[in-house]
This record gives sequence, C-alpha cells and structure tokens, in this order.
Amino acid sequence: MTPGVSPPATEAGAAGPAESGPPIARRVMLSMLGAGAAALAAAPLLQSGWEGFLGAASQNDPTGLTGLLPNPGGFRYYSVAASVPRKTAADYRLEIGGLVDRPGTYTLDALRALPRTRVVGEARCTDGWRVPDVPFAGVLLSHLLDLAGVRPEGKAVRFTCFDGVYSESLTIEQARRSDVLVALDMLDKPLTHAHGGPVRLYVAPMYFYKSAKWLSGITVTDKVIPGYWEEYGYDVDGWLDQAA
Repeated sequence: MTPGVSPPATEAGAAGPAESGPPIARRVMLSMLGAGAAALAAAPLLQSGWEGFLGAASQNDPTGLTGLLPNPGGFRYYSVAASVPRKTAADYRLEIGGLVDRPGTYTLDALRALPRTRVVGEARCTDGWRVPDVPFAGVLLSHLLDLAGVRPEGKAVRFTCFDGVYSESLTIEQARRSDVLVALDMLDKPLTHAHGGPVRLYVAPMYFYKSAKWLSGITVTDKVIPGYWEEYGYDVDGWLDQAA
C-alpha cells in the first residue's frame, strides 16, 4: 500500500475515502458473516449467488458496508458514486478525443468487431486482496490510439467513466503496452455491470485502481492528469511489485 495513505483503494471505483458507519457495527457484521464465508468457499453455486448479491447490493450502498462483507471469490465490489447507470449494447458509447486527428465514438458492437487480444494477469488491490490468473479480453488500447491518430503533443491519456465520478490516467508509453486493454470480457465471459461492464480498462502491470470500471471516455492530453485515487495520495504510477 502507498506509504502514508489511509483510504482503502479497491477495485477501480472504490468506496469513498471516509469511513461510513460505526467501527463496532462493522466488526459485528464481519463476525456474524465469518462462518458463512467459509461455507460459501466450499459451495460454488452459493458462492456465485453471493457474488451476484454483493455486486447488486454495492450499487445501492452509500454506506460502503457491503465492501466489508466476505467474498470467497476474491473480488470486492465498490463504487465511488451513489449509483451507477447500467449500459447495454443499445446505449453504450465510448468517446475518444482530445489531442487526436480522428476523434470518434464506438458502440459496443463496433468495439467487439475490432481485433481481439486476451491477457491473463493478476487483479490486486492495495489493501491486500488479490485474484491471480484472471483472463481479460478486448481491444488493445494502443490500437484505439492508433486509429485515432495521436498528435505529437499528446503525452498522456485520461479515462472517464459513466458513473460520473471516477477517472484515471496513463502516460502514452504506459497506454501503448501490450498488456493494457479496453476490456470487453473477463473470465471468458462478457463483463458484467458489477465488474465494470460492459467496458472497462485493464492495466495488467498495475494495481487494480488503475483499471477504471464503466469506461466511457478516452482523452489524449498533453500531461498526466491525476485520477480519482491519486487525488487522495495514491501513486500516479501504480506498478505492481514485479512490474516496477
């Protein structure tokens, strides 16, 4: 975890930095659910249902308490927004603009028609949870940048999300890596809303807060603009240990 930082970063789009609810209530909730977590770990069908419940509940949880519920699947479900709209193939749009020669708008079908890349990597949060060997698939961010035609003065990329709150950034060099995707699938299935679908960023060599969920905008800029969690002190370059 970044030294001196108190807010708990989680999957891109994390609970807000301020704690919600009394600490005693949190401890009581965790102790009551501890035995249930062990049972869920041994029951795949129940685990799948529990993960679905957490994903749905977290979208309407201004307290952030759902983030403390045990989840044997590994992933945690958070949003920095009070609610996140759901997008489908009918209404999803990804805007690409800024310092480019050919700004454009992509539908979900248009993204799926582009060349596909699959990357298997780790999902790791700065507060300790991790899920190894997670397959993501989608379009290389570098390919979208090439299609847009980045101008010479373009030095970084800013990402915005349709939750209306979250943002992230990468340098152009980081964005052009072969393990950075505009992801459409996770675990070999279309991205669900709870996991940031229908489209999210996946930055394999960095902590998961860099992999912005609910992606709606890609803007080429002349400098790095710190993202949501960087404004609270997280590293702009959130490399995992082995990639640093």
